[in-house]
Amino acid sequence: MSRSAVFLDEMGVGPLWRLRQGGAAEAAEAADVAEIVEAAAAPVAAVLEAAAPPVPAAEVVTEVKAVDVAASVAPAPATPAAPAAPAASDDTAWFDDAPPPPPARQLSDMDIAALDWDGLTAAVAKCARCDLCKTRKGVVMGRGDCQGNWLMLASSPSRLEEREGRALPGEQGKLLDNMLKAIAVDADRDVYITHLLKCRPLDEAGQERLPTEAESAACRPYFERELALLQPRTILTLGSMAAAGINPGEKPVRGTVRQLGKAAVVATFHPEMLLQDETGKAKARAWADLCLAKSTHGDSHGE
Repeated sequence: MSRSAVFLDEMGVGPLWRLRQGGAAEAAEAADVAEIVEAAAAPVAAVLEAAAPPVPAAEVVTEVKAVDVAASVAPAPATPAAPAAPAASDDTAWFDDAPPPPPARQLSDMDIAALDWDGLTAAVAKCARCDLCKTRKGVVMGRGDCQGNWLMLASSPSRLEEREGRALPGEQGKLLDNMLKAIAVDADRDVYITHLLKCRPLDEAGQERLPTEAESAACRPYFERELALLQPRTILTLGSMAAAGINPGEKPVRGTVRQLGKAAVVATFHPEMLLQDETGKAKARAWADLCLAKSTHGDSHGE
């Protein structure tokens, strides 16, 4: 079998019928074979093209990357620009024209009368009920046993007390402790020390002065709340200003017992004055005051 016949047979074209004429017949046969092969090759080529292997992954990735790069290079659609923030200015003149913040609400007398010890201490610390809040360097709240039977009462804080933030610190406090110890009173367990005013009154020259009626009235609710919480049995006033201020309008007399509610009130000297007493006369009088207070404290409760 000829090569053409084998090729056609492999492609399923079928046998080729030959003419018996000579060379012309062979030339015609060759032409026919070429035409048949070309006709048969067309569908085979189409099949082979359809079944061609896929493009390598590397080439696909390269193409995708090229597309991404092109997209990133392409200009984005224009969007409306946000309005620019105003540039910071060093001009703060507007601040001077701004209204001042409202002052902190001050507690009324009724509000103060409902406070516990912690609330009372906090209220005194931020009090602005009178003009002393403008000149004070600090407030001085009471200290000691909040359930004590004895109340030691001074008029207003001194410079040392204002600086220390503590009633009767230093040597005057030690002297008071010794005075109470002399009449068998435990200063650490049964005594509370405070002032009628919680701020130090000063004049325009920065010198200590007597409190005004308005200042005393503004601070009075704090002292009255201390009294209500403490409920002392005996009050020992320290100094003439405290003796006069505890009962406004009443003239104190040393050596007598007055009443403030259920508490007995006895007046004596301030420890600071006793420290300056070189003659000893004031100390002798103070001892008599202490004995009177001790006697009154015991007699009124059957001790």
